Amino acid sequence: MDRLLAIRVFDRLVETGGFGRAADALQMPKSTVTKLIQGLERDLGVRLLDRTTRRVTVTAEGAAYYEHTRRWLADLDDFETALNAGRGLPTGNLRVDTGGSVAAGLILPVLPEFRARYPGIRVQLGVTDRTVDLVSEGIDCAIRSTGDDPSLVTRQIASLRWAFTASPAYLAQRGAPTTPDDILRDGHDVIGYFSARTGRALPLRFRVDDQDVSIDAPAAVQVNESNAHTASVLAGLGLAQTLAFSTDPYVKSGQLVSLLPDMQPPPLPVFLVYPPERRNNARLRAFLDWISEALPAQAAGIEIPTKAA
Repeated sequence: MDRLLAIRVFDRLVETGGFGRAADALQMPKSTVTKLIQGLERDLGVRLLDRTTRRVTVTAEGAAYYEHTRRWLADLDDFETALNAGRGLPTGNLRVDTGGSVAAGLILPVLPEFRARYPGIRVQLGVTDRTVDLVSEGIDCAIRSTGDDPSLVTRQIASLRWAFTASPAYLAQRGAPTTPDDILRDGHDVIGYFSARTGRALPLRFRVDDQDVSIDAPAAVQVNESNAHTASVLAGLGLAQTLAFSTDPYVKSGQLVSLLPDMQPPPLPVFLVYPPERRNNARLRAFLDWISEALPAQAAGIEIPTKAA
């Protein structure tokens, strides 16, 4: 039995909570996962997991073994990465998670520059607007609009402007609001954004005379994904408050009209978060240094040089 592989499989199983999920994460047959865990328990002479038909739980011995092996594997991965970095640029897989509009509008357009700089790093970009569990899903880092998880290391990498827009066709029919109060008073159609986690719609937010104004406007249409939000306003369904980078190109082309530009709320902070055990990983450090420069520049429309380091 490959002891190192068995330990990696055991750690992934504990983090994912099931044999099938561990097999999917490791891209190996479930039967192989089962055999490796059975062999590890046999060699150690202890039961690491309690299994029923419905769930897998970690024994006290298994929990202690996981805590030691988790730190050891993190140190081993970091050391191997450092060895590779010592011979040149970092290599290996890097899994990043982010929302749809950030992926499509900010990261993917400039990712060729990162690949040119670090050709040995293979990027797996997970795209979802839900908050993922980095440890259980085997994700190296995530780009989020919140940095309040105390179990993760957090670094702010950008601030993104807000925009309030509508299509020319909608405005030709309904007119344009000149103050936030006009939105409710004139009965405008609003394209709402609701949380995929809570189901609650987010209010419209404005800054008027140094005062924060929040409006819970009845939404004609609601979406819970950022690219769909932009598509909805382009379709003429109503007024929408989005991050400016997602609608700026359409404002410039005349497909959308910017409304109340001087009344938008403060920019949204954007954070890169990662588990503490990934702190010294050379691939992650390379991505963090790059994205801290590239993401704000892309949001501001500044061209990033495409050249190898």
